[in-house]
Amino acid sequence: MTATRITVRGDSPYDVVVGAGVLGELPALLKPGVRTVAVVHPAGLPEIARPVCASLSDAGYDVVALPVPDGEQAKTVEVAAQLWSAFGRYGVTRSDAVVGVGGGATTDLAGFVAGTWLRGVQVVLVPTTLLAMVDAAVGGKNGIDTPEGKNLVGTFLPPAGVLCDLTTLASMPRADYVAGLAEIIKGGFIADPVILDLVEQDPADATRPEGRHTRELIERKIQVKADVVGADLREAGLREILNYGHTLGHAIERAEHYQMRHGEAIAIGMVYAAELSRLDGRIGADLVERTRSVLTAVGLPTGYRAGAWPRLRDHMRLDKKNRGAKQRFVVLDGLAKPGRLEDPSEELLEAAYQEISR
Repeated sequence: MTATRITVRGDSPYDVVVGAGVLGELPALLKPGVRTVAVVHPAGLPEIARPVCASLSDAGYDVVALPVPDGEQAKTVEVAAQLWSAFGRYGVTRSDAVVGVGGGATTDLAGFVAGTWLRGVQVVLVPTTLLAMVDAAVGGKNGIDTPEGKNLVGTFLPPAGVLCDLTTLASMPRADYVAGLAEIIKGGFIADPVILDLVEQDPADATRPEGRHTRELIERKIQVKADVVGADLREAGLREILNYGHTLGHAIERAEHYQMRHGEAIAIGMVYAAELSRLDGRIGADLVERTRSVLTAVGLPTGYRAGAWPRLRDHMRLDKKNRGAKQRFVVLDGLAKPGRLEDPSEELLEAAYQEISR
């Protein structure tokens, strides 16, 4: 089957290449003039970096493999500083490139260090998890974490290209794959209801990398994100809809010390946002129930523990969508009709939380 190319438009357009066994497309995504390529990859998964490095070496590039901690532990200023030092030692110039290989944490980090080294060098991302393919690696938003919250320090740097080789999904742990489905399902609620129809046809099949709708689900979600970020790279307006479920979701991740999978936290956050939408009179109970139903069907959580609200509320006050002291939430005005709720009352926010903590 041939590769699909989804173009992310805007001031710096690029392609997301999707297919099985498409690693050979990688060198062509680099812009002309590159001599040295720094490959940032998780230290615990050297096997995912080897074919990438080999493909680049065979194409004539000088390749430097730079391992980083696995998962969210990579997204710190200390790890970023280590990579900047390595770029200096290996002579990475403004005409060279960074390639980020791995899950969303690695691609976030790679994009951030590329965007800040010499005020910006090109980066190509090779996501190897479902979450990274459909969300983290697409959109040009990069970042690292601080003790105060997730992704609070970052850059906007569109990649030169993104390569999604679907064969890498076969080795994913099932729980991680299912967690990645949360971002796909989010795309169904905010923009493309066909995604929900495909999942609901056979939820068990949707949880398998070899599922009959896997490629279509991935491509549809990438298209949703491409359409949004192509129109609004810097989150000035439209792009905020991609944060549906993320205000509470990020707060839960922080409360869990980032030990909960991102998709699991976002699944809970989507139910919260749906309840908030219902209590504000924007949607009916049927859409809230559909949210719970589709998430439960694939094995994602839909509630969080009682008694956690005061701590979560404190974490939510540092959300990136806030403006001054005003809290802003992405909600639904209907299926595939995202809206914004600004400065809701504390009573409304807590009432919605009570609905997910029963």
